Amino acid sequence: MLTDLKEMVETRFDFLRNMGLKTLVLEPNRVKLHLPKQGNENHLGTVWAGALFTLAEVPGGVLAYATFDGAKVYPVVKEMNIKFVRPATTDISVEISMEKSESDRLAREAEERGKAAFTLYGELMDARGKVVAETRGDYQLRRI
Repeated sequence: MLTDLKEMVETRFDFLRNMGLKTLVLEPNRVKLHLPKQGNENHLGTVWAGALFTLAEVPGGVLAYATFDGAKVYPVVKEMNIKFVRPATTDISVEISMEKSESDRLAREAEERGKAAFTLYGELMDARGKVVAETRGDYQLRRI
């Protein structure tokens, strides 16, 4: 299943495929994605803000599908905030995770109430390990 999810993220959506988005880590409760600088540059030669925003938003849904039963629940993003800290002059990666106890709680709540809200925080990192953006995404699991 995770292999199918990896393939979906990297090839199914033209927008993500054209960006060159790659899945580096994909496991329950943990996702790491990579965005190449090449092909995503803006007029200043740094990574385009829209590409950084996409890199920040995508892992929340990917994490949900890697962690929860897709036959029972699906994720939606409710709000996404990004703070640009410094210019992104290299390839960029983001890693997000969730404690198992939190994912267990969310699964129960979504089953019992029909939905469950959660927040994920991320740091977009350049190739030197410097933070280029900080993110907060508010998501919701919804029962099918």
